[in-house]
Amino acid sequence: MKNILAKIIICTIALFQLTSCKKAIDNLINKEQPSNSYIHHVIKAGSHSSNNSAIKSGEFTQLNFVVKFDSSAVYSTVDPANQYDINKLYGFADNNSHHHQFSARVGWRWSDGALRLFAYNYNDGIVDYREITQINIGTEVNCSIKADGSQYIFIVNGHSVSMPRTSKAATAIGYRLYPYFGGNETAPHDIHIWIKEK
Repeated sequence: MKNILAKIIICTIALFQLTSCKKAIDNLINKEQPSNSYIHHVIKAGSHSSNNSAIKSGEFTQLNFVVKFDSSAVYSTVDPANQYDINKLYGFADNNSHHHQFSARVGWRWSDGALRLFAYNYNDGIVDYREITQINIGTEVNCSIKADGSQYIFIVNGHSVSMPRTSKAATAIGYRLYPYFGGNETAPHDIHIWIKEK
C-alpha cells in the first residue's frame, strides 16, 4: 500500500512539474506574439507557403499593413548561396495577371546578421528588387505599397523606395499575396509572421 501511495505522489508531482514547465514555455512564447488583431501566418518546416493563403481578389491603389516577426525569422539555408534569396511577405498581383507577370510585394530575408525588407516586383515577367531597410525582430513595422501610375512606391517605417510599374491598369487589379519562403529552399523550421492591414 505504501508503494502505491508513493507512486501516486511521485506521479502527481511529476505531472505538476510538467504542467508548470509547459505553462512557463507557453508564457515565454506568448511574449513574442502580438495582439489578436493580427493574422498569424505560419510557414511550416519543409513548406514554401503559409497556412493563411486563401486567394482574395481586389483592386488596389495602396496596401497598408503592419508586420511583426519573432525569432523564427532567423534561419540558415542548406546551401549558403540561398541565404541571399528573398522570401515574400505581403503584397498584390497587378494588371489582372498572374503574380509572376505583374505584382508588387515587400520581401524579406535574414542575411549578414540582420532582418532585411525589400521592394520586390514583377513587370512583364521580369523580377526586380531593392533593399528598403533593416528591421528589428519583435517590433511592429509599418509598411505600404502604392500603385502610382508608372511606379510602385514601397515604404517601410518611413524608408521609401520606388520601382517601375509597367501595368496598363490605372489601379492594381489582382489578388493578395501572402508570406512565402524561398527561393530554392523550403523553410528550415516553422516561421511565424503576424500581419494586420491598416
